[in-house]
Amino acid sequence: MLRAQRASGGLPGQRQWRGGCTREQRGARRASMSGAGLEKPQLIAHLQQALSYTAFQALWVPRSARFLCLGSLPRGAGIIQLYELQSGRLSLLRQIEKPKPIKCGTFGASSLQQRYLATGDFGGNLNIWNLEAPEIPIYSVKGHKEIINSIDGIGGLGIGEGAPEIVTGSRDGTVKVWDPRQKDTPVANMEPVQGESKRDCWTVVFGNAYNQEERVVCAGYDNGDIKLFDLKTMSLRWETNIKNGVCSVEFDRKDINMNKLVATSLEGKFHVFDMRTQHPTKGFASVSEKAHKSTMWQVRHLPQNRDVFMTSGGAGNLHLWKYEYPAQRSKKDSEGVEMGVAGSVNLLQNVTLSTQPISSLDWSPDKRGLCVCTAFDQTVRVLIVTKLNKI
Repeated sequence: MLRAQRASGGLPGQRQWRGGCTREQRGARRASMSGAGLEKPQLIAHLQQALSYTAFQALWVPRSARFLCLGSLPRGAGIIQLYELQSGRLSLLRQIEKPKPIKCGTFGASSLQQRYLATGDFGGNLNIWNLEAPEIPIYSVKGHKEIINSIDGIGGLGIGEGAPEIVTGSRDGTVKVWDPRQKDTPVANMEPVQGESKRDCWTVVFGNAYNQEERVVCAGYDNGDIKLFDLKTMSLRWETNIKNGVCSVEFDRKDINMNKLVATSLEGKFHVFDMRTQHPTKGFASVSEKAHKSTMWQVRHLPQNRDVFMTSGGAGNLHLWKYEYPAQRSKKDSEGVEMGVAGSVNLLQNVTLSTQPISSLDWSPDKRGLCVCTAFDQTVRVLIVTKLNKI
């Protein structure tokens, strides 16, 4: 049971007071008591655990009070740690070491019953693990020539129609889609044409999987390119450039008609694209916001409200946002062609947790407001975000 417990321990250098809150949390509580910010969500550091390795991703295990940390040991091996929330503390249940550092993982192509973990590592290997017996992968392929930077799954967990598939994006410039039922060969391979320079693919995500036929993959690259691949027609549907390396992309929902796409970048700016109306020349309407003063590492939408999302920054901070739709989402241009209209974004709350970049964040799919994040200060933190039901 994921019951909210009292915060146990604050952040380094922060004075504690009775009740386990930090000085900043006490100030927020006083402001709330005085009526200021009464309705604003609060980001509370609930639990934290020091790690002896570099963690690249934290990932909730669906339908459980457990999460994984994926990363790299100092000697260059990979590591998977399984933690559980138990009576207001974190309990390490299992530690699994692998030959190569593990960069990314997803449960997205697995059923809720199996909950198999798919990972991408520094050797370019795609592996699928049964966490109950993780000694040997149940699926393994040398997917890329270089590190797999990003991975996503669809068709599992009751999310998205169609076949269970995994997409990987690599430093070798390719984006590949895999069906775990098909050994060795990807079902789709998006790579630069002959003579075109290969760009480092930093992020990939599925979307538009609302029926058995439709499915897209969005990829972001180190030069600012964003490319939208249509897997139904096997074509490049749309591309743009946001002038800075694309660190993270995510649709607000994977299993609906494309609605919104958020892309974060190196220079602390993110873009929200309205994906409902594609203009033949202008593409999708978008709004951009500069928030973090450094790299914006990741974006994650709240599973229970697709208009709320969190961004993580290189200065160790988290920002919570709400997207506001315009009065009309489309209009006609001077030639009578439909074009999208972008909305606006509002900052709901922000907090600084670390002196180092927050490399990953994952919302619990089961308990609203519960999330876990990793930072390069070698710490994993479980957070509680309050008042999300009132937004």
